[in-house]
Amino acid sequence: MRAVLQRVTRAEVRVDGEVVGAIDRPGLVALVGVTHRDGAAQVTAMARKISELRILRDERSVLDEAASVLVVSQFTLYGNTRKGRRPSWGEAAPGDIAAPVIDELVTSLRGLGVEVAMGRFGAMMEVSLVNDGPFTLLVET
Repeated sequence: MRAVLQRVTRAEVRVDGEVVGAIDRPGLVALVGVTHRDGAAQVTAMARKISELRILRDERSVLDEAASVLVVSQFTLYGNTRKGRRPSWGEAAPGDIAAPVIDELVTSLRGLGVEVAMGRFGAMMEVSLVNDGPFTLLVET
């Protein structure tokens, strides 16, 4: 599992012009990619990283600040660009495998007490955010 974590002051996801998920205060946007090998162990590890990494201002975590997280599925994080001009998506899990893993991640974050907003799995999404810093990390489990 891979996630790009962006520290934000606010963010939202729109599908067909409708806001489907938003956070309106400082927190994180988590763009999350799932591969074929991801399961419960990776979900638990990623939820802990997202909630406990001390990457908010003053070296605070999402849990320390009671901050929000906007989770957006992002299969392109497993795009392979080593050869040619077209990315290969073979490492990305197909939707029927990835969607439940993303749902488990959201459930796990909420179980830790994190307020979570979501994009819409498989939809063409417009993600808008105000990057705080800017501060962006790649996290892998």
